[in-house]
Amino acid sequence: MKIFTIGFTKKSAETFFTKLKDGGVKRLVDVRLNNVSQLAGFTKKDDLRYFTKVICGIEYVHLPKLAPTAEILDPYKKAKNGDWSLYERQFLDLMRTRHIEDMPREILECGCLLCSEEKPHHCHRRLVAEYLKEKWGTVEIIHLV
Repeated sequence: MKIFTIGFTKKSAETFFTKLKDGGVKRLVDVRLNNVSQLAGFTKKDDLRYFTKVICGIEYVHLPKLAPTAEILDPYKKAKNGDWSLYERQFLDLMRTRHIEDMPREILECGCLLCSEEKPHHCHRRLVAEYLKEKWGTVEIIHLV
C-alpha cells in the first residue's frame, strides 16, 4: 500500500498538480482543519476538487478526522517557535483516541495526504502516514516535495 503526502506552500499550481499526476496519486486526501481560507487560491476545497478532477483525473476528499484540533494547532502555530515535540505528542494522542487506523484502507490506497506545510518534517501529514504505517504494517510513504 502506498500513501503519498504533499504540501502546497511554495509550489505553483503547475508544480503541485504535476507532482500529483506524475506521482501516480489516485485520490487527494485533504487533512487540513480549515480547507477554505488558504493563501494559495487553487487549494480552496471547491477549486481543488475541480482542478484535481480536470487536471489529474483524481478524486478529492476532505477528511478532517485526520486533522489536528484547533486546541492543538493554534498554540503551536501562534508561538514564535512552537514546541514541535508537544504538538507531536498531542496529535498522536488524538489519532489514538480517534482510532484512525479503523478507517477503510481503500480511502488511502494511493491517496495523497494534503496540507499546507512545504515539507513533511514538521507537519501532521507525516505523522498521520507514519501512524498508519505503524498500525497497518504494509505502507510505503512517499513524500512529494
